Amino acid sequence: MTQKLTLASTPDGIVPALLAHLNSLDVETMLGFYDPDGMIIDAGGRPHVGRAAIGAELARYFALGLQMSITQRHMFVTGNIASLILDWSYIGTARDGTEINMVATATDIARRGEDGLWRYLIDNPFGSMRRDAA
Repeated sequence: MTQKLTLASTPDGIVPALLAHLNSLDVETMLGFYDPDGMIIDAGGRPHVGRAAIGAELARYFALGLQMSITQRHMFVTGNIASLILDWSYIGTARDGTEINMVATATDIARRGEDGLWRYLIDNPFGSMRRDAA
């Protein structure tokens, strides 16, 4: 069920808003967290742009049925742009019974819109790790 969750009005609110959106486990709710020009980068390093492409990537994560944990390592803000370095994890038993221990460090970019609210512009969940072509 799609929920209308609050977006951050300050940089300090970005991570709590992100976590609430992610843990809704609802693709449409999470899509509301992305900037209209946003993208998500998959584990292979390929960018996915547009609601349908981002939604398909999100659906893969949400299918696990697990809540994400996030620890903010760094945030750098200049004007309307914020760079976030976040440790995140999905740990537990997925809906299909598979044990999951997925841990990574994200390097993400958020942008403050004309409405004063922060949204994800670049969601790069696997950060700068080495990626091999699929």
